[in-house]
Amino acid sequence: MDRIVAVSDAQLIETLRFFAQRMKMVVEPTGCLAAAAVLQKVVPVEGKRVGVIVSGGNVDLAKLAQFVA
Repeated sequence: MDRIVAVSDAQLIETLRFFAQRMKMVVEPTGCLAAAAVLQKVVPVEGKRVGVIVSGGNVDLAKLAQFVA
């Protein structure tokens, strides 16, 4: 492991919103942490080929609706 990075709650919610609105995917918060780090530019990946695993759908739908609204 090279390093550990953190994303804020706001960045995580923005990524959840992206998956719900743009990708039509329900993803649990911990299942999109790596994607949040990439999409929110916490981890620099420009010019690189990157694969990110997105998983899980175990999310409270009422809370998801609040995040997406």
